Amino acid sequence: MPQFVLRQLIEALASVLNSLLELYFWIVLIAALLSWVSPDPRNPIVRFLYSVTEPVLYWMRRRLPFLIVGNFDLSPLVLMFGIRVVQRVLVVSLYELALRIGTAAARTLHVA
Repeated sequence: MPQFVLRQLIEALASVLNSLLELYFWIVLIAALLSWVSPDPRNPIVRFLYSVTEPVLYWMRRRLPFLIVGNFDLSPLVLMFGIRVVQRVLVVSLYELALRIGTAAARTLHVA
């Protein structure tokens, strides 16, 4: 029975992590698109988008200065790529771990 609970917990963690990463991906995309049209910086939505994305993008720009090519800032693109890599590696690995735990639990039930 504890294996079943552990499996459900890991699946829930993977699902929540995947949803949060997907949401952040779209927030970064919208913020990057908004930067092209120069919206009103006092708009609450714009302030929220920039307050959520700028700390990460600033960190990337400081650590990887080659992401700014001329007038183009490629840090949102690199961040979005990184989010997709984390989704493909970490989230899928968590789902695989949950599947293996469930398979091991099922084998234990059939053997006993």
